[in-house]
Amino acid sequence: VMNTTLALIFPTLRALAACSDLLTMRISNVLVAAVVVGFIIVALIVGMSPTLIGMHLAAGALVLAVTFTLFALGWIGGGDAKLAAGIAMWMGFEFMLPFLLYAAVLGGVLTLALVIGRRWVLPAPLLSVGWIQRLHHPKTGVPYGIALAIGAMLIYPQTLIYERLVTNQAVQQTLLDQLGTL
Repeated sequence: VMNTTLALIFPTLRALAACSDLLTMRISNVLVAAVVVGFIIVALIVGMSPTLIGMHLAAGALVLAVTFTLFALGWIGGGDAKLAAGIAMWMGFEFMLPFLLYAAVLGGVLTLALVIGRRWVLPAPLLSVGWIQRLHHPKTGVPYGIALAIGAMLIYPQTLIYERLVTNQAVQQTLLDQLGTL
């Protein structure tokens, strides 16, 4: 039960970020911080070495540098940039590129769907739904957090963290030992 709960932290945070981006076109700093802190806590619980944790943090830092450049150029939002970096921490260098590839392809599909959909007039019942109006407006950006979340979901089951949470009962014992020392 504990391992399942820990394994669901990352998907839950990604889903919240995607929903937030869809409904408000914003991804809060608190949510991104939860992704980062969640990684550190879960990485320690699953017994990742300090060196490996450092490498995962470095993957996040690299993605942050690249995505903030994209943000500065006006190509993506700041929340998307920070979320991509937080997700990259969970992926590490091993799965960073597949995650980014999935996110890019999904983001392209989402962008294309929005560009095409924005050419059509909204049906009358949808005109009163604020988030749909906002999403339909041609000057509104793309809620790229959705593509980031789905891309991460496609890769997450392959990661070391997920593998250790799902297949290793020692993680639960480590957690119980750590809780016993409190």
